[in-house]
Amino acid sequence: MHNLPPLSWLRAFEAAARHLSFTQAAEELLLTQAAISKQVKLLEHHLHEPLFERRPRSLVLTKVGAAYLPKVQDAFDRLTAGTQEVFGNRRTQVLTLRAPIGFAVNWIASRLPHFLQAHPKVPLRIVSSIWSEEDVQYDLDIRYGTGHWRGFHANQLSWEVIEPLCLPHVAARLSSPDDLAAERLLHVLGYKEGWGTWLAAAGATKVNAGSGAHFDTSLMAFEVAAAGGGIALGRSSMAARELAAGRLVRPFGLAVPVSEAFYLLTPQTGAVHPDAALLRAWLLDQATGA
Repeated sequence: MHNLPPLSWLRAFEAAARHLSFTQAAEELLLTQAAISKQVKLLEHHLHEPLFERRPRSLVLTKVGAAYLPKVQDAFDRLTAGTQEVFGNRRTQVLTLRAPIGFAVNWIASRLPHFLQAHPKVPLRIVSSIWSEEDVQYDLDIRYGTGHWRGFHANQLSWEVIEPLCLPHVAARLSSPDDLAAERLLHVLGYKEGWGTWLAAAGATKVNAGSGAHFDTSLMAFEVAAAGGGIALGRSSMAARELAAGRLVRPFGLAVPVSEAFYLLTPQTGAVHPDAALLRAWLLDQATGA
């Protein structure tokens, strides 16, 4: 009746417009960059107007897109407020934490038994963020970014540095960062800072930062590196387990700090699970002692 576009298209547009990046919008919404781009194109076709100027390395809102953005954001804010007003007193019976699968496996899993032993009666569920937001309700969320998400309080859980990781015999043949030109670089999608950041800090001038293979999780990149398929770029919170086990080593002594990190998100409004404070305090304590 109203001929409104689907909410998923509007959500993709709002996130892409806020970040001016399909990649960062995909990271926030837990979708692929291709999915975000397709949804925005469908919205533009529906509206019969381009919303972005697509430049080689950036997005720029058109005049129509810039005018439409605050309308969409206001609509989402009103919908959120209305939902919280009607359903705010409801909560999931099980305390649910959502987290990226790599962080859940490499950071949370080894620490979790201590929480379970300390709070055996807390009904806990941890779900991977490969699920879309519509598929599962969660009380706390962990995301990777710069710490700013509308509608949430964010507490930093990790302080990341990036560095190459590979098998010991591969490391033995690398004497300088420029030697990476002869190796396969393994990339993880969705990160703002990657091989280009590390190579620039290392002063490497002979390496194509975009070459190699690309994966959507660090778990896959580490497994390929451990199988001899290339050199992964590891983030400190994700790589500690691989390094401790000796499966991968550091071929160089340069760890480069990055601006993004993993954050624990707590909704600013709405019902709070009675056990959420326990889990939140434990996660922040683990981060301090990491």
